[in-house]
Amino acid sequence: MTNIQTISLLDLLPPSIRHDPSMSAAAVALDTQLQKTTDMINTLNLFGRSEEWSDAETDELAWQYSPPYYDPDLPLEQKRMLIKNAIPFHRHKGTPGAVEDLIDILFGEGAVEEWWQYGGDPYHFRVLTNNPDVTTTRAEEFIAAVDAVKRLSAVLDSVTISQVEELPLYYGGFLHFGDHITI
Repeated sequence: MTNIQTISLLDLLPPSIRHDPSMSAAAVALDTQLQKTTDMINTLNLFGRSEEWSDAETDELAWQYSPPYYDPDLPLEQKRMLIKNAIPFHRHKGTPGAVEDLIDILFGEGAVEEWWQYGGDPYHFRVLTNNPDVTTTRAEEFIAAVDAVKRLSAVLDSVTISQVEELPLYYGGFLHFGDHITI
């Protein structure tokens, strides 16, 4: 199979004109332009090179793909993930899965409990997460992000933050065998 990155136009010429000096000179002269064009083709794979996107590129791509939630002040890696997932977000917007995916990107782990899972009112839900920043510094951002992908008829009841800490557990015991002698 012919590799487009390394092929020369001279190799593609038929044998009848390959040895003609003017044709071979023209083929060699066009090789540099063809190689430049071939190198530019690699830059067209936009999502394949998402790790190379600059901050300005992500902001422009956010305008183009319009992810459901986007903040230019987010870290670059989160902005890249939001843009890469913009089309899937729009496909399943309004589902608990969309809310969970957005929470995973922006805030770490998260889960959605529907009203029937915890005995709430119909069309209500709550979010379970393990990020303590949700209640302090990023609470408004969290609610805006959830509102961007939830069903319009759904109501967010609460956000429950769970935190797991490793604590050392010590236990001991005492067993005494003996006689009690009174003198």
